Amino acid sequence: MPLFRIHALRDSLRQQFRAVPHVSGSAAVKPKDYELRGQIEALHEYDAWRLLRASEQPLVIGDLLETEDGQLRICKYVGFEPAQWVVPEPRPQPEPEAAPTT
Repeated sequence: MPLFRIHALRDSLRQQFRAVPHVSGSAAVKPKDYELRGQIEALHEYDAWRLLRASEQPLVIGDLLETEDGQLRICKYVGFEPAQWVVPEPRPQPEPEAAPTT
């Protein structure tokens, strides 16, 4: 049975996520906005949702499930849709200026 890692959207961002209009397609999500909340064995993401529904920490809108091979599925009002981590590129460091030689 597949194992899913559960990533919970930080509470401070839940209301903001709910206010955003639904867009079809892959969602871009930032790792800093999520907390790893554990794992669950389930047949698929809807089975995981069903198993967690009666627990103390059910999956809610905005939460992610990550498969063993790293694929992300985000819980939305319409069901689960693909998602992907967006990791910002590091800012280039300015090169130090050469000291004037005299």
